[in-house]
Amino acid sequence: MEYQQGEDREQLTLYSTCMDDMVPDDNSVRFIDQFVEQLDLQELGFTSLAAQGRPPYCPGDLLKLYIYGYMNRMRSSRHLEKECHRNLEVIWLLKNLKPDHNTIALFRKNNPRAIARVFRESVNIVKNFNLIGGELIAGDSTKLRVQNSKKTTTIRRKCNVTWII
Repeated sequence: MEYQQGEDREQLTLYSTCMDDMVPDDNSVRFIDQFVEQLDLQELGFTSLAAQGRPPYCPGDLLKLYIYGYMNRMRSSRHLEKECHRNLEVIWLLKNLKPDHNTIALFRKNNPRAIARVFRESVNIVKNFNLIGGELIAGDSTKLRVQNSKKTTTIRRKCNVTWII
């Protein structure tokens, strides 16, 4: 399937240096790029958007953006769209592609199981490098239902209690 192609990172553009030189070698976006590139996205179950009209974005590029947003506590599709236009790390990561918020939201909506498999794969990689033990120390599944409103809240003047001090 044909996808929209990003610009070459080595290409000189308006910047005085190439885009690749502007992102440090130890930046986390380079790890995200390598991690997603080594995944078999078809096997994980990623689907593309409809092939009508303009070519769709590669699921790998949208997954890179999703992981970047997850790592940097950006969950909003609109926030991620803004980052595609102004954040140099994201511009480098997506090779200057700029998906809109609807595309990002549809990717997230259409691929929840595949995204969960990617996170399981990342946990397996971390286990292989002995960065986590992977042992369950304690688990608690207590669920409490709490309701606090003006009707149910008890205050001192509602109580018919004489306070003796």
